[in-house]
Amino acid sequence: MAEKSREKVLIVGPAWVGDMVMSQALYRALKEINPETHISVLAQRGLKPLLERMPEVDEILQFDLRHGELKLGKRKRIGESLRKKNFNKAFILPLSFKSALVPWHAQIEERIGWRGEWRNVLLTDCRTLDKDAYPLMVQRFMSLAYPESDLPLKTILYPKLLPKSSHMDVEIHGINIEIEGDLLAICPGAQFGGSKQWPADYYAEVVNMVLKNGWRVWVFGSLSDRSITDSIMEKVDKSLRDRCIDLVGRTDLAEATDLLALTSVVLSNDSGLMHIAAALGKNVIGLYGSTSYDFTPPLSDKAELISTDIGCRPCFKRECPFGHLRCLTEIKPERVLGAIASFNLSA
Repeated sequence: MAEKSREKVLIVGPAWVGDMVMSQALYRALKEINPETHISVLAQRGLKPLLERMPEVDEILQFDLRHGELKLGKRKRIGESLRKKNFNKAFILPLSFKSALVPWHAQIEERIGWRGEWRNVLLTDCRTLDKDAYPLMVQRFMSLAYPESDLPLKTILYPKLLPKSSHMDVEIHGINIEIEGDLLAICPGAQFGGSKQWPADYYAEVVNMVLKNGWRVWVFGSLSDRSITDSIMEKVDKSLRDRCIDLVGRTDLAEATDLLALTSVVLSNDSGLMHIAAALGKNVIGLYGSTSYDFTPPLSDKAELISTDIGCRPCFKRECPFGHLRCLTEIKPERVLGAIASFNLSA
């Protein structure tokens, strides 16, 4: 145990919000195996707010390369700068060759990851993935914590984000947000493409119905979601609009995470915010169009996942190749309203 107590681990984290949330299962597993493990996560600057809300993470190392950038010289310099930290183990979660370069240049003794992109020369423990044994991304992350001989995987340790702020009245950039009664958050954006975006008319119908029932509504998203948000807000009953707050483009990831923690139900397309809401323990309704929850579902026992059984889904295309978008248009607002009611919030 004395040897284990000195273990220092570097984790090369994923580049996407949802994937980073799911990576917390690995950190939880490492701490469960040995609570004295010191975990440092190398991640892009924009993902720092998520890591700050993971109690298992002891150190955040910011990585200022954009997703997809090779920058071999810079990766070499970053790796060499980490040698003084004396990491004895590294886990590389992305499957790319370049993601394994930093731990290799850092001369970390054990470098663990799944086989991919000819990077077996950079790993000391290069594992061949059995997709049938590990159908979920979170299983593939978490299983790396255990020796290959100690598989199959045990119970999944769900991500659990801890919000930094728990106040009941907040002000975001001059908008005073009051919290009273039931609160629905909607996340209508989808950076992946239109094939993941539930129609604005449908969102507006749900919003109007819950507002009429006395709820409040918050709308979340980035500036790139401005167009669909404007379409939704235009259709919100003007007599009820004072209880529907448009936060799109007005919060950073840290603020959005802490605000989502105050909501009653989160209605979202398949997105990073959906995974954040699940990790916060919220009641989540996930809407799936061209994608599938068979690989990256929100990890929660309080999630209702809605899709259609149309034959062409999941196609994983950014835009509908047939132009009808039936995988989303056939998910009617009534079905979503029924899911909201099923959470039995008064219980």
